Amino acid sequence: MAGHNKWSKVKHKKAATDAVKSKIFSKHSAVIAVESRKASGDVNAPGLAAAIERAKKDSMPKDNIERAVAKGAGATGAAIDEVLYEGYGPGGVALMIQAVTDNNNRTAAEVRSAFSKSGLEMGTPGSAAWAFSKTDTGYTPNTPMDLDDETGEKLAEFIEKLEDIDDVTDVYTAADTPEA
Repeated sequence: MAGHNKWSKVKHKKAATDAVKSKIFSKHSAVIAVESRKASGDVNAPGLAAAIERAKKDSMPKDNIERAVAKGAGATGAAIDEVLYEGYGPGGVALMIQAVTDNNNRTAAEVRSAFSKSGLEMGTPGSAAWAFSKTDTGYTPNTPMDLDDETGEKLAEFIEKLEDIDDVTDVYTAADTPEA
């Protein structure tokens, strides 16, 4: 009966929740670093303040926030860039994938791999941008598409795959579905 005590159950449950928190915190860190770089480390800048506030809502520790601000301000020397990928998902739905990365080649390969494993093609810059308008909060579809249930489920699964990539921060879709 080894491994059947209460601590063992707690340990496995804690490991699962910690993994989820880690993924969320790393995405917040990347966004904070990019905003910090834009604002030259000024925490009173609107974009950086908003990114910090979102991280605090997800209970991100203050030390992690300060490290991300310092990283973006250039204290560590790692260059972090915000990149945008475009493509078409199931049912021909236009997608805009926003990512924050320190290695563009790695992130592009991961996104391209997610597209190819799903039998889809990643687009070239500008190929899907026409379907969106840039707003303060991201991208909104110009003409949202209605999808049937099966295509909507495939799209939701594909978006999940994209969001599982560590560097991907947001996925915008031109579908008019509650999953997107």
